[in-house]
Amino acid sequence: MSPRHQEGLAHLLYGINFAGGFVALTGEVGTGKTTLCRYLLQQIPENIEIALILNSKLNAVELLATICDELGIIYDKNQQSLKNLIDLLNQHLLTAHANGKRTVLLIDEAQNLSFEVLEQIRLLTNLETSKAKLLQIILVGQPELKTLLKRQDLRQLNQRITARYHLLPLSLDETRAYIRHRLIVCNGNPELFKQSAIRKIYKLSSGIPRVVNILCDRALLGAYSANNLIITPAIIGNAAIETLDYAGQKRSNLRALLGMLLLACILAGSYYQDYLPRLSKQNPSLEALPKPEIIKPVEPKKSLPVEKIIPVPVVKTKSFHDWINNPDYSLNAALISALKIWNKPVPASNQVDCNYVETTGLRCVFGKASWKELLAMNRPAIMEFSSTSKQMPLALLTGLERSQALVHFKEDYFPLVDVLQEWNGYYLILEPAPIVKGKLIYPHQTSDEILTLRHLLNSVDGKNEVVELPRFYDDHLVARVIKFQHQHQLPEDGKIGDKTLLQLKNLERKVDFPHLKLTD
Repeated sequence: MSPRHQEGLAHLLYGINFAGGFVALTGEVGTGKTTLCRYLLQQIPENIEIALILNSKLNAVELLATICDELGIIYDKNQQSLKNLIDLLNQHLLTAHANGKRTVLLIDEAQNLSFEVLEQIRLLTNLETSKAKLLQIILVGQPELKTLLKRQDLRQLNQRITARYHLLPLSLDETRAYIRHRLIVCNGNPELFKQSAIRKIYKLSSGIPRVVNILCDRALLGAYSANNLIITPAIIGNAAIETLDYAGQKRSNLRALLGMLLLACILAGSYYQDYLPRLSKQNPSLEALPKPEIIKPVEPKKSLPVEKIIPVPVVKTKSFHDWINNPDYSLNAALISALKIWNKPVPASNQVDCNYVETTGLRCVFGKASWKELLAMNRPAIMEFSSTSKQMPLALLTGLERSQALVHFKEDYFPLVDVLQEWNGYYLILEPAPIVKGKLIYPHQTSDEILTLRHLLNSVDGKNEVVELPRFYDDHLVARVIKFQHQHQLPEDGKIGDKTLLQLKNLERKVDFPHLKLTD
């Protein structure tokens, strides 16, 4: 995600994690609002139930009925009324609140909502206990939503919006990075598009991701059909003509230019026919001036043939599927490789498990993550791969060559796309002995581990705050932890678990841990 998409996601996560009021996310068509909503659904905690409304062309009764359907509330479909539906919804929200759950209503394409429906949505925020709102509402829509909320008769709703964010298109640099990223993910050549072609894509798309996708897709098809090895501005221009009706715009500009030239010719002809003869009579010397010599145009020389640009080839490697299904790639072999990277001793028997790892001052940390999260940890990681046999194959990830999307396992390397097809998401990393005796550090606890936590945060952000109770996990320290979690796209709950602790230790200035070898 670009920085502005990350910020937009942060506003949505804020709307889910903190009760009260509305959250509004707006943006131009094609900037990625719905994509953010889909990504948000993958990030919601287990104690959150969400009602997602994609069709906003509803009246008040239909909206409430759709919310009940999303939340699994049973109602009599033959006797739908605002009162019955609101009573059932209120009862469901109270039950969910009593069970420690929070409910979120997310409405996409909210600019299509009528005044009647918006007023009903505002009234839903009145469903509350004496201490908390029972329903959090997120409105996502096009820029017309901002204009709609500024109406005088909707000022009560507008005043209840606690967070709002407008999603802007990509900049030129972000467009360039976006195109390169998609090429790398599909195991392609990141230099396939010339820089001048990317600039033209940005000019034609105005940085809107959907239009960038359309132009690049058609440009790739055009280059393939013409057997071109590189994408040029000319290919982008043809793609724009086929997809964006760019030709109509060019024809209108051409007509305007021809009209201006015709008008200039008429004015020049009038000048020579009327004003110049009178000027010659007043100044006879003008007649004696030599007439300009007509110079014949020189035929242009034939241009030299342009040398074909050969893109950087992607390195061909052996089959990853065959390599990883070798029975030698077991947990024992992977742990031995990991211990050697940590410069820890290996027993003479060459038999290693996590119990032995603990004798070296390290521990095994298991987990499941996305590829992006695994890279963010920046540690050599033992990856588990799917297999039809009883024993799951494992291999130690040591680095990544970004320019050609090659994943390194010691001396062997394979295309990233092949590795991700086999990886089941589970990983194991070696970690120094934890600072926590339990699994988590919760806010408002008092322990010696809080001193270590403050030390890690001070080392990361450069602050050295003096507090009266340094062993107490106070609200100010919680705010610092949540800010750190937000900056590094971690769950913003203020709790110190394995992922937050790992990121803190990665950034600690005085500690040098093994890291992945990431090259461009």
